[in-house]
Amino acid sequence: MDLTHSLEQILYLLSSSLYLPVILIVTLLAAYSIYAAGRLLQEWLERRKLGSRCLADFKSELIVSMAEQKISKTPIDIVLESLLQSHENRQLIKLDQIRFVIKLGPALGLMGTLIPMGISLAALAQGNIPSMASSMVTAFTATVTGLGCSVVAYLIALVREQWLRADFAAMRLQAELTANRLLDHHGDEKIEEDGHALSETL
Repeated sequence: MDLTHSLEQILYLLSSSLYLPVILIVTLLAAYSIYAAGRLLQEWLERRKLGSRCLADFKSELIVSMAEQKISKTPIDIVLESLLQSHENRQLIKLDQIRFVIKLGPALGLMGTLIPMGISLAALAQGNIPSMASSMVTAFTATVTGLGCSVVAYLIALVREQWLRADFAAMRLQAELTANRLLDHHGDEKIEEDGHALSETL
């Protein structure tokens, strides 16, 4: 019994020590969710006025890559595929950040609920009703906040996934059109002979 009681005390101390970090991280997740929602709104307004920034950056790098291809003599399909994968990976890394919140929010919300409940039960055993009530309020607040962050992040991820699918399709189409036109007009040894022809292609 002494060993069991000692282990229970150790586990209680460990879980109690996680209370402040969990509450802090949940608060940070809430702030990040608000920030991510603001960024999404800003990007939506930019897309309505100027189009996709991701696609514009791709076109700019496409010009540079084609100019470098003339010097390195690397096959066009390899250069284009490398450029496409580079852009796709960068955008997917950004998307993974918001996906991380989707999974982390409920887990931390649950931890933020169970830890204060243990503290509140200990306070109840000591007859400290006000401390118990305060811990229970924190417990339910952490749950709601964690789930709220997850829902917001999920909606943001849905919108961004739709945008990225459209951007990736447009980038691949642009790369194929550029490669075909350059090959038709200049041949394999004369790709990007002048920047003006490439700019018109883009």
